[in-house]
Amino acid sequence: MSRSVQVSEQQARQVAEEARESGWVKPSFCKELFLGRFRLDLIHPHPAPEPVAEAKAERFLASLREYCATLDGAVVEREDRIPDDWVKGFAELGCFGIKIDEEYGGLGLSQTAYGKALMLVGSVHPSIGALLSAHQSIGVPEPLKLAGTDEQKRRFLPRCAKGAVTAFLLTEPDVGSDPARLASTAVPDGDDYVLDGVKLWTTNGVVAELVVVMARVPRSEGHRGGISAFVVETDSPGITVERRNSFMGLRGLENGVTRFHQVRVPKTNLVGREGDGLRIALTTLNAGRLAIPATCAAGAKWAVKIAREWSAERVQWGRPVGQHDAVAGKLAFMAATTYALEAVLDLSARMSDEGVKDIRIEAALAKLWASEMACVIADELVQIRGGRGYETAASLAARGERAVGVEQLVRDLRINRIFEGSSEIMRLLVAREAVDTHLSVAGDLADPEAKLPGKARAAAKASGFYAGWLPKLVAGKGQLPKAYNDFGRLATHLRFVERSARKLARETFYGMARWQAGLEKRQRFLGRIVDLGAELFAMSAVCVRAHRDGDAALDLADAFCRQARLRIEALFGSLWTNTDSVDHKVAADVLEGRHIWVEEGVLDQSDGTGPWIAEWAPGASAEESVARRYQ
Repeated sequence: MSRSVQVSEQQARQVAEEARESGWVKPSFCKELFLGRFRLDLIHPHPAPEPVAEAKAERFLASLREYCATLDGAVVEREDRIPDDWVKGFAELGCFGIKIDEEYGGLGLSQTAYGKALMLVGSVHPSIGALLSAHQSIGVPEPLKLAGTDEQKRRFLPRCAKGAVTAFLLTEPDVGSDPARLASTAVPDGDDYVLDGVKLWTTNGVVAELVVVMARVPRSEGHRGGISAFVVETDSPGITVERRNSFMGLRGLENGVTRFHQVRVPKTNLVGREGDGLRIALTTLNAGRLAIPATCAAGAKWAVKIAREWSAERVQWGRPVGQHDAVAGKLAFMAATTYALEAVLDLSARMSDEGVKDIRIEAALAKLWASEMACVIADELVQIRGGRGYETAASLAARGERAVGVEQLVRDLRINRIFEGSSEIMRLLVAREAVDTHLSVAGDLADPEAKLPGKARAAAKASGFYAGWLPKLVAGKGQLPKAYNDFGRLATHLRFVERSARKLARETFYGMARWQAGLEKRQRFLGRIVDLGAELFAMSAVCVRAHRDGDAALDLADAFCRQARLRIEALFGSLWTNTDSVDHKVAADVLEGRHIWVEEGVLDQSDGTGPWIAEWAPGASAEESVARRYQ
């Protein structure tokens, strides 16, 4: 039977709150944006790289490009494996230590260079990017960089840099985005912890030498307890990789199910303190999530190239298809949005490298927006290619045509809307950060458990803040005809962003005033608020980058901003004019089985094949381990 911890909604919320970074020590462009303050000075001029570091990165990327050009991604797609000699080649180039400091044997390169490397390797096959990012973005190196001791860094980081693959193990069969239900345990025993549990979807877990495991330490005398992070050697007795999972896309991904039974982990392998595991995980993801926008930008760049070449070659009705209005609109969207994807990635990565701004919202928005838009681009490419877009690269090649794997792109990109926080969870996460100031001011007004006297005191306190804040949302620089004129033809878009930021803040306030503590239940309203912020952030990033890039980028930047403005206006309209209440009732009826008749007339061949969630119980594994190491 499953051992997942049963918790109430309030307890789950409390665990999530305790894991948050509660303070805002550094300024944040997007936090200010959600408050109606368009702080262009926080992102303009565009952050510039340090020349020596940039030159070093370019030398590495040139070598990486040369190596990648010798590899055929079709091998991975066909064999469902990344060849061992490829992994060895990447290790020799230093790809497993791109962001690890040189003192520990790494390359010591920037987040920006890391993103460019992921784009390169991902253009060979996305599973290579997943291998490297699961290792460096969320695997052992990043948590140790953030919270590891000097001794842990000396002990583990040189191995990681040389190519010892690592993984991050949090998810369990019945535990996903709600970590309060985590069932894996790490029980103190002398100088060790004894680890038990089962972890699911362990990207890199099949081939990892080291893993970061999240497990619950029981509270006891001398132990504060709580969900904690441990570095675990995968050759430790009691570890069994029971399955290697298969997916819709990302063939070659070494993702599995790992069981821990009475695994002894030295207390010196505890990262941070007991109870700090989720906080470490969330902090790791601040920059770690930027791996996904890099993957998405790479896929979009390739899509634009294929769309351009095909649309010029394919002739229908006497003209290349790209000259027909229906296809031309798709090409314009794809090209402009791809420029925006790279602009958002580059700005976020550069700010991460500078280290002077808080990018938790920016990184989350970049991940959310990039994963959604890249999937739209891939779908448009399928439509442009027609039947050939649905046909596999191998089939195209077999009948003598260019092996263009468009359907593979769709399959491979789709996971990015789920990886490292689904789009729905990302919207809730960003919404929580976006309204943090309001929650701090509102106090008991936003607490569904608070009593009336507490709410009255909170209302009196909040009135002072809002008396000074709300009037500032009435007028701003965006209403001045000549504001931002140093941006030339893009100035009108920045004025729109400034006006929209104030409108976004007002709408958020109206939502809080209307629903108060109930706002957290209005997930679709909050989702639209976040999507608005994402589009405004993307517009800002595009304008700032185009200002740096010069005239060559202006047409794409202008086109993107015009397209984004239409989406923004639609999102504002849907905040209050929507079918949310009707949909909620229909959904409740569906769950109650009142519309079961609509399912009639088909067969469900999954019936009887197994439970929705696999049961598990602690104990030794009855399976033979499928773990392996790259040779």
